[in-house]
Amino acid sequence: MAILPGLHQHECAFGEHRGFRADSLLPRPAVVETRPEIRAAGRTQRLKIWELSSHFHCSIIGTCLTAGELRHLLVKAGDAEARAASDHVLHGRGVQLAGHRDIGGKLLNKALDRRHEAAIRRAAKIENAQDLRLYWREAFDRGEIAGAYWAVQTHPAADSALIRDVFGEVHMLSHLVGSASRLDIARLAALEKELEARDDKMAQQQRRLDEAAAEQNALRQEIATLQTELMRERVLRESRAGDGKVAGRNASVLEERLSDEQAWSGLLVEKLARSREAERVAGEKADFGEQRVVALQRENELLEAILSGEGQAHQASVGRLLTDGGSDIAILYVGGRRGVYERMRSLAAESGFRLEIHDGGMEDSTTLLPAAVQQADLVLFPVDHISHTATGIIKRLCRESGKTYIPLRSAGLASFLTAIADPVSAATETAAPKSAERASV
Repeated sequence: MAILPGLHQHECAFGEHRGFRADSLLPRPAVVETRPEIRAAGRTQRLKIWELSSHFHCSIIGTCLTAGELRHLLVKAGDAEARAASDHVLHGRGVQLAGHRDIGGKLLNKALDRRHEAAIRRAAKIENAQDLRLYWREAFDRGEIAGAYWAVQTHPAADSALIRDVFGEVHMLSHLVGSASRLDIARLAALEKELEARDDKMAQQQRRLDEAAAEQNALRQEIATLQTELMRERVLRESRAGDGKVAGRNASVLEERLSDEQAWSGLLVEKLARSREAERVAGEKADFGEQRVVALQRENELLEAILSGEGQAHQASVGRLLTDGGSDIAILYVGGRRGVYERMRSLAAESGFRLEIHDGGMEDSTTLLPAAVQQADLVLFPVDHISHTATGIIKRLCRESGKTYIPLRSAGLASFLTAIADPVSAATETAAPKSAERASV
């Protein structure tokens, strides 16, 4: 699955085209920038891609262009096979193209300049490496990585230290995004298999229900036949007084058969009711599973959009859940992992929210929760990383104070981003039916 434009995932992305290990790039400045004479003092013109060290071409192609843009460019450059080539093959040909000052290399450089024109204009106002480093940090924190990476790499004021640091951050971020995406893909595949198994199980249950219903109808017809025979026997018994004993024995046998058939019919009715209830519960579980698949897909798409740098940072729509609609919205996040708290605060600040965090009782006392909930406009908590005690306190306090709370699917950044980007959908998707909720526990 494509993460870019943004960050390519393959482990040897920076090394497999040149035959060396990626972990050997960062410590040695001479390897990172093999042509220092290009960045001569006093140069004012931006560098072209073929003037950069070939060690950067792989990261630039993978980070700053989409597979579709690269395919279009290669076809335009005369590579007819690019129309049907895989994304990996396209990437390799783009890296080869970047090292030549010919028509293909010029088309590639022009495409990168055109795509990241806004970032280049902002960087063009910078005259020294220190200010350029501040520009890169601000763009990185906003998630506008692709354009800033190209602008810094080609800026005449960029020195070797800045180039190494920027390259290192993009390289490590590609590993982070790749790992998160692989986990989400595995979850999606598991959920799809689970849905297929549930569909098969529901189909089998439906067949058994149909068979039970047909058997019940047959039993009803047999009971009706027995009742008719019994009535006929009673009439014969009354009309044949002399044969009363024989008729009585026959009637007793028929009544016993009728009683047995009625008891069996009752058992079938109970079995049919249980099967229908099991089918209803399975349907609820299947619906909940489909909602989880949609939620995972939405989280993946949101994460890709933020990391790709396409457009402005996503703004939250929390106002749809809140009555005041104010701009200074306070969000309380309870539970989760301490390792991602600072990144959550940064993302919330970029979206215009004030984020307060309580670890749910691990180190922060639960006695502080009432005051924290009272000051918040919206309360979020991950259902997979919070105690039952903290969950109960949050729900009770929110009901008493009329606050909105949203249980998140997981303690990951993707679930948090989805919640602040579209809390209405997040609240709907996490509201699982009780039967499905019991099954997931």
